[in-house]
Amino acid sequence: MNNPDARNPISEVDTIEALEDAVTAADRDPDLRVAILTGAGSAFSSGGNVKHMRDKEGMFGGTPAELRQGYRHGIQRIPKALYHCKIPTIAAVNGAAIGAGFDLALMCDLRIASTAALFAESFVKVGIVPGDGGARLLPRAVGLARASELAFTGEAIDATTALAWGVVSAVVDPSALIDEAHALADRIAVNPPHVLRMTKKPLREGQHQSLESLLELSAAMQAIAHHTEDHHEAVAALLERRDARFSGR
Repeated sequence: MNNPDARNPISEVDTIEALEDAVTAADRDPDLRVAILTGAGSAFSSGGNVKHMRDKEGMFGGTPAELRQGYRHGIQRIPKALYHCKIPTIAAVNGAAIGAGFDLALMCDLRIASTAALFAESFVKVGIVPGDGGARLLPRAVGLARASELAFTGEAIDATTALAWGVVSAVVDPSALIDEAHALADRIAVNPPHVLRMTKKPLREGQHQSLESLLELSAAMQAIAHHTEDHHEAVAALLERRDARFSGR
């Protein structure tokens, strides 16, 4: 995200479209195995543009019916794009992640933070509710009690607390954040690309499917995985005590 002067808000149509297009393009590129999302400047994302809320501009203007449609066809496109993205995604949270910006980080599969990061589910502070999926995402990350505390108070937590609560998996010096994100991406990308995509699917579906349905999905995907060249290469490399060379086939 590259609007540092405004702290990378994500409620403008052009930003929504750019994020959606970038995620879709990454997902469709067979040569990509991991995507990293971060913000330019001192903030990760300030979420919704508060000045636009005040002035009733863009997705924040119109009648209640128009506002509903504005959310559905606006900012809600971002969680849908990231949810359906088949490659693993990493949020490198470089600074403040506020409101929808916090939720944007939660939309990614993995999160690492710099020591300068702050996280706030702050919708209540501007008199609105989470409108972009945060009510689903946050309890899954920190549990219902802590999610309720964050949503009901609107207060921010620092990177150390975010690590302790399971929001992020690592906290690093700001100067090391992108290198750390790339190092994590490299650890993921060494694995078979098709199997990475198929691994993500049951992890996502398992959040709401029954055990029986998930087992059926897993069995079907496993049958496909067993017939890939990368599976045969992985087994051979393990038995021959060498590094595997995956072709994506």
